[in-house]
Amino acid sequence: KIFYVGTKLAVAQAMDKHDTIGIDLVAMCVDDLVVCGAEPLFLQDYIAVGKVVPEKVAEIVKGIAEGCVQAGAALLGGETAEHPGVMDPEEYDVSATAVGVVEADSILGPDKVRDGDVLIAMASSGLHSNGYSLARYVLLEQAGLPLDGHIEELGRTLGEELLEPTRIYAKDCLALTAECNVSTFCHVTGGGLAGNLERVIPEGLTAEVNRSTWTPGQIFKTISSVGKVSLEEMEKTFNMGVGMIAVVSPEDRERAMAMMAARHVDAWELGTIRAAGEGEARVIMNGEHPNF
Repeated sequence: KIFYVGTKLAVAQAMDKHDTIGIDLVAMCVDDLVVCGAEPLFLQDYIAVGKVVPEKVAEIVKGIAEGCVQAGAALLGGETAEHPGVMDPEEYDVSATAVGVVEADSILGPDKVRDGDVLIAMASSGLHSNGYSLARYVLLEQAGLPLDGHIEELGRTLGEELLEPTRIYAKDCLALTAECNVSTFCHVTGGGLAGNLERVIPEGLTAEVNRSTWTPGQIFKTISSVGKVSLEEMEKTFNMGVGMIAVVSPEDRERAMAMMAARHVDAWELGTIRAAGEGEARVIMNGEHPNF
């Protein structure tokens, strides 16, 4: 799996804070790997800079190393390349390659999803690493909010909220597969909850998601209200508070929820899988979010 952090980097560079962006990089690699049941083994990074500033590079690598610790993966090494004349001196970009392993007969996927399976949501830590182009446009350009300005509703500065690291679910997902009958996982990234969940629902089945089971975090409310962004657009762009979804057998729903609670993961029953009616979409979003 190869991943780039994207426009969240612009926030890190504007704030001159570089010690957490590496966590995002690792998270988006390993949490994509674990969807099929693979255990992340190791990661190699690539850092491109306009000018090598050793202290800045050290901060970036510090975040990558911390992400690997959270994921239970090894950071084998990587490359740092200087690109004067192509990148501004303070500019940089990061990417990584992660490798995981899973037994062939244990690979999770849509083929294992069954009628009656239960969707268990795991809360996101915020925007994670998706939707930053829209978030920056609404909050920084349209509303003109300063990154260092305290936002009462968020309880911290806007910059701190936007740089909140992506939650790494790899160990939690692997623990779940070891103890419960898990059909597959859905890592909610670009394209939103429905767009990503659709990928793991086989033909002939429909995932019914109940919005009334959770309230998206304050950052999503702020973007929606400040930018007058419709719910439809919000759901296409952001994770809306759900970072990972486990599809488990109905017999294991209580065990799975108990495991998540024991691991201090904020989780809840998001919906169910059922047979699709003629012409029905693979994902149906029902109900309304409380207090959103």
